[in-house]
Amino acid sequence: MLGSSLIDNLVVFGVSLLIGALGIYAGAKVIVDSSDYTYAIITALIGAIIWGVVGLFLGWIPLLGPLLAFVAYLAVINSRYPGGWVDAAAITLIAWVSVLVVLYVLAVLGVTAFDAVGVPGV
Repeated sequence: MLGSSLIDNLVVFGVSLLIGALGIYAGAKVIVDSSDYTYAIITALIGAIIWGVVGLFLGWIPLLGPLLAFVAYLAVINSRYPGGWVDAAAITLIAWVSVLVVLYVLAVLGVTAFDAVGVPGV
């Protein structure tokens, strides 16, 4: 029983990570012409970890905690892709919209829940 639950959770995490990475890939392709999906997967994983850690320690602070978690996530995008903070914000915005569209379609089809790892707020 426990092993099955763990495997189920790992599959959900993996699929969610791949969907989140797809959003980052789309944003990076449009903004900085990067076409490395593996790089986007690693970026999504790092971003999810950083978002989670900052959220764990600072997320309880009203308004400031979530803002700091988001800025930390942007810093990951900014450090992983060329350009500056504006490009990182544009990549993040396109990633967020892309993931929303993919998750909406998958949720309508009954394939998955409406969430993904690697893109905050989705």
